[in-house]
Amino acid sequence: MASIDCGTNSIRLLVADLPDPSAGPEAPLVDLSRRMEIVRLGQGVDRTGRLAPEAIERTRVALASYAAEIEKLGAERVRMCATSASRDASNAGDFRAMVERTLGVAPEVVTGDEEARLSFTGAVRGLPADAKAPYLVVDIGGGSTEFVVGTREGGVEAAISVDIGCVRMTERHLHGDPPGPDEIAAAQADITAAVNRALETVPGRQAATLVGLAGSVTTVVALAEGLTEYDPERIHHARVSYEAVARVTADLLGKTREQRLATPVMHPGRADVIGAGALVLQVIMERAGMSSVVASEHDILDGIAWSLLPAAG
Repeated sequence: MASIDCGTNSIRLLVADLPDPSAGPEAPLVDLSRRMEIVRLGQGVDRTGRLAPEAIERTRVALASYAAEIEKLGAERVRMCATSASRDASNAGDFRAMVERTLGVAPEVVTGDEEARLSFTGAVRGLPADAKAPYLVVDIGGGSTEFVVGTREGGVEAAISVDIGCVRMTERHLHGDPPGPDEIAAAQADITAAVNRALETVPGRQAATLVGLAGSVTTVVALAEGLTEYDPERIHHARVSYEAVARVTADLLGKTREQRLATPVMHPGRADVIGAGALVLQVIMERAGMSSVVASEHDILDGIAWSLLPAAG
């Protein structure tokens, strides 16, 4: 099976086999290929309401490569989900037509609610025993952040998607290099208002464990852990304190883009927006009263793949 997650900042591919039944009900998928490209599909959407032609072309190039990989590995089922940027754009039809020509299947522009549920499914499977339920799962994307509360046994109890993400907050507020105190304060106020609204809808303050997903979270965790290179195995299920997140956030917001680029774990396509992503995570921890966050490398991409099982409908 093959799943593709096309967000505001990145497009990702997972081609996987099902685990052996003897591995148990919590076994992860067997990865055959897991890839990520920064295409910045949501470039300027918050300002213009449209997908930029060059952003659609960058996405097409990445998608063509993914289509070749899917064919080579012989995936029998393919599902592509497109998220915040293509929900917001007035020219979403151009994007959809490009995907159908390139991939051979139509993209599903999932609702924020469905996005949240897919993220939860991917994230909670295989969590370590010390990660106590209920879980607050947060998926910090480029244009939006999903908040989901639930348990493994009972599934999702409540979910909401709000329009705060690393690209959207950077484009809206963080224009300096590095951003000035007033810009950071404006971003923090915007993020705080949205997080407060989210936590009025989902009971995140009653959760026992905060699980953080997506590149902003995993990059912050890699920096907090002092990694000299990006190592998914060390990042997956690492637990980092609020104090470490706050330290990394202040450091990122105080650096220029070039200084952030020089960090060994930094993906070049994330360097200009990581400060905003880190700030979203810090504010969520503050407002939800969480002393630590558990990072997960498994997220909506894995949830999309699990959704392709016949039993999942």
